[in-house]
Amino acid sequence: MKTIRFENQTGAIRRDNRTRPGVRAKTLMTLFCGLSLTACHRPSPPQSPPPPEVVTITVAVQPLVLTTELPGRTAPYRIAEIRPQINGLIQKRLFTEGSDVQAGQDLYQLDPAPFQAVLDNAKAALGRSEANLPALQSRVARLREAVADKAVSQQDYDDTVAALNQAGADVQYWKATVSSAQINLAYSRIVSPISGRIGKSTVTDGAIVSGYQPLALATVQQLDPIYVDVPQSTAELLRLQRRFENGQLTRDGVTANKVQLVLDDGIRYPLEGELQFRDVSVDPSTASVILRMVFPNPTGVLLPGMFVRAMVQEGVNGQAILIPQQAVSRDPKGNPVTLIVNDAGTIEQRALRLDRAIGNQWLVSSGLAVGDRVVVEGMQKVRPGSPVKAVRVESDTHPAVNPDKTAPAAAASK
Repeated sequence: MKTIRFENQTGAIRRDNRTRPGVRAKTLMTLFCGLSLTACHRPSPPQSPPPPEVVTITVAVQPLVLTTELPGRTAPYRIAEIRPQINGLIQKRLFTEGSDVQAGQDLYQLDPAPFQAVLDNAKAALGRSEANLPALQSRVARLREAVADKAVSQQDYDDTVAALNQAGADVQYWKATVSSAQINLAYSRIVSPISGRIGKSTVTDGAIVSGYQPLALATVQQLDPIYVDVPQSTAELLRLQRRFENGQLTRDGVTANKVQLVLDDGIRYPLEGELQFRDVSVDPSTASVILRMVFPNPTGVLLPGMFVRAMVQEGVNGQAILIPQQAVSRDPKGNPVTLIVNDAGTIEQRALRLDRAIGNQWLVSSGLAVGDRVVVEGMQKVRPGSPVKAVRVESDTHPAVNPDKTAPAAAASK
């Protein structure tokens, strides 16, 4: 090893031990090996996560009977307001309030004595007129022969014939009077004109009533069958007419007029009704027409004036597309959208046009085509353009999609 001495500016002596070439090579080799080992143990970059899994259904068309739910009220099939037809005193009420009565059943009894007296008087007068009639008829016959022989004057004969005609007219008059008295006597018994249920009585025994008075004594209503009157807006009526004209809806001739009823407590009425007619005039205050339906009511569950909801059939949509409501969301503008998995396996957003909600589904008017795969689960994990792994539900056309992917058949059987 060679030592070199030199002096610095301060005059101090420094030694510079120069390294030999072999020592320098060993040092470089050691450094290279350390760097190589560090590079060999560097961790590999992380792998990308697998695409998220979503559950989809395949869009298919199916025939669907469209119905609309309209509020309405019940009305009696027939109604009769009981009023007296003559003046009189009510002797007795002959029915129980709230009971069922039959046509022709006595409801009130008026005092018949005045009407019986009028009838007896008319009968007596009729008898007196009829008693005079035979004598006048015989006299006219004799005078007819006498006037032919010039035994009596023509004037006498004419006066006798006139007396006979007057007696005949009197007989007819008193016959009519007897009939009128009999009718009034019969009116003293106030009877029910129809069968039905009678309400409360507005009068009691001993009340004075007058013929055809404004206040009804009682009201009888026929409740089996019973009417349901439902208003339908003219805008909805015109919309349905256009759909039929365009072929979007067709009529089912078997069940076109069948109607279901939902009671005010939400329970479906067990008996099916029938649409009887649609009114031909529009109510200007509500811009609606009245639909009248008839329902059987054997047990009297439906009462007049009850609030109900009628399920009226609009028509049959033979190309209906239904998707679960959970598959539809709203964009910032409030428009309905859904997510589908396209052929490339990525998410695509579709704008929809919805017709109405049917159970837990939406009826789609436009925006989807047959074969589209609509995402029904896992929408929170994806966004448009991201790749996904789609798992198809086995029962695509069932109204409800079971969120449990392990048992899709159970949803189809419900």
